[in-house]
Amino acid sequence: MTIVREGYPFIGTCFALAVLLGFGLHPYAAIVPLVLMCYFCYFFRNPHRTITKDASAILSPADGTVQEVAELDHDPDEFVSGPCKKVVIFMSVFNVHVNRSPMDGEIQLQKYFCGRFRPAYKDAVGFENEHHLIGIENDRLRITVKQIAGILARRIVSWVTMEDHLEQGELYGMIRFGSCLEVTMPTADVDVLVKPGQKVTGGKTVLGRIKEK
Repeated sequence: MTIVREGYPFIGTCFALAVLLGFGLHPYAAIVPLVLMCYFCYFFRNPHRTITKDASAILSPADGTVQEVAELDHDPDEFVSGPCKKVVIFMSVFNVHVNRSPMDGEIQLQKYFCGRFRPAYKDAVGFENEHHLIGIENDRLRITVKQIAGILARRIVSWVTMEDHLEQGELYGMIRFGSCLEVTMPTADVDVLVKPGQKVTGGKTVLGRIKEK
């Protein structure tokens, strides 16, 4: 397991506070910043995962709980053609927060929206809250993945840009401190295999499988 670089400022600041308070005031004064430092090490963790590549599978981009599986008449971002299914994954502050690509493909759409910070479990946060959307395309399929900030999240981190090629399970970003992701897939091409309330693991759980034609 490693710690992603976005966590270093938080961890370093807590460590410095612990040293200053512990030596400057009292050893007990260092307890709170040390506890916070341990939490930040935990939150920004990036556990090693062996990704079993499967060209017919759409893997979960995140750890968390399936909050909703919704039927859509069309993709609101106009990237996925025809009727769609949207899988919403809620990530608590205790889940791994790095995000992974659900499939191989190139990024052919990228949008960032600076919005509100409503709780990630509320309806319509995908439209109102700060979010970052990528559209991934390969020779078989188009899907979108939307990172959505929650009430505690104040920054969406992306390590990719337009026309980058992503491997299935490859890390491409994270959201800080509680959030959710939406994966939109074409109904005609993908069978969704997860249900609301189901726990999922990024890069491991199969959200959907491409239909054989």
